[in-house]
Amino acid sequence: MTLNSPRRALEQLQPYSGEMPEGKLMLAANESPYNLPESVLRQLKDGIEDFDFNRYPDPLGQKLRKQIADANGVDADCVLIGNGGDELLLDIMLAWGGSDSSGPNNERRTMMQFTPTFSMYRIYAEALETRILSVPRNPDTLQIDVEQAVQCLQDNQVNLCFIDNPNNPTGQMTYEEDLCRIIEASDALVVVDEAYFEFSGQTMLKYLDKYPNMVILRTFSKAYSLAGLRLGYVLAQPEIIDMLARVRMPYSVNAFTQWAGSLVMDNVTEFDQAIADIIKEREWLYEVLQDMPNVEVWSSQANYLLFRLNKAKEVWQRLLDAHDIYIRDFSSASGLKNCLRVTVGTSKQNIAFTTALRESIAQVNLPDNFFSG
Repeated sequence: MTLNSPRRALEQLQPYSGEMPEGKLMLAANESPYNLPESVLRQLKDGIEDFDFNRYPDPLGQKLRKQIADANGVDADCVLIGNGGDELLLDIMLAWGGSDSSGPNNERRTMMQFTPTFSMYRIYAEALETRILSVPRNPDTLQIDVEQAVQCLQDNQVNLCFIDNPNNPTGQMTYEEDLCRIIEASDALVVVDEAYFEFSGQTMLKYLDKYPNMVILRTFSKAYSLAGLRLGYVLAQPEIIDMLARVRMPYSVNAFTQWAGSLVMDNVTEFDQAIADIIKEREWLYEVLQDMPNVEVWSSQANYLLFRLNKAKEVWQRLLDAHDIYIRDFSSASGLKNCLRVTVGTSKQNIAFTTALRESIAQVNLPDNFFSG
């Protein structure tokens, strides 16, 4: 007996690669280099024996939902939490992507993105057989061409548009006046992915009441040190939240994660210093990379930096093999030839990385006959 084939849309689909090699300095996944503050860790430790592991979690996480709403000055029915931002991206794609049986000929819906950008937009779209409209960013600045974006939205029946802001992996911002023009160009649902907004200070939150076709996506994984527990949330008008709640998995955010997220919200100001330190280190790292010969680095408003250099793949491999430093290799990605991305770490980690990078560049670029005769 043979296995029935899965949907053909999956045949060429490559899964997201989140490789985590052990025993390395991890500067690849844009995590915070700091664990939770002592106050949060202490409360988790003190309450663990009374925690009801045997009970299902609150399906919608109402307590945490209310805390997030209060912190952002919105009503709780404008908030939905998820198992990381990735689950919420999938929920959005389930609700606004795929095919539409109510349309002519069961027509496939269209998702628009600005490449290079976060790969999960494409992966979810391909998995659900959503038509993908990829608009390339400026190859030099890596910024969105706003005129082109508006024209594409007006010329095509776009159902869903993703804008990563700051953009991952480039770190570039699309500023609010440009975002407003894009949102206003059509009735497409525009998802402004603000996973790194704590490091940029820019948010579209003040436009939430104005734009019924806008969703803001955020996460606790970056600035708030909860990457290991997976917690994200969206802010949108209640009609959108209702649609997303219809497709989300029941109990998708476990009770322990909800508890930890609630404690983070209770102690949110204790993360301010860590965020400030990361921003300070980002600027130091940018200046060091900018001063390295034959290295091109883009300014960033996130907690990572994208840079380009010759023989990037070989340099990446030497960093891993000779220095036990693991950063993200984008050298073969479309629009990012010879590019690598490094997460901003602690001061000690950043010094170790830049020292190793200098050595790796020098070693990789030695003449082939350097050690001969």
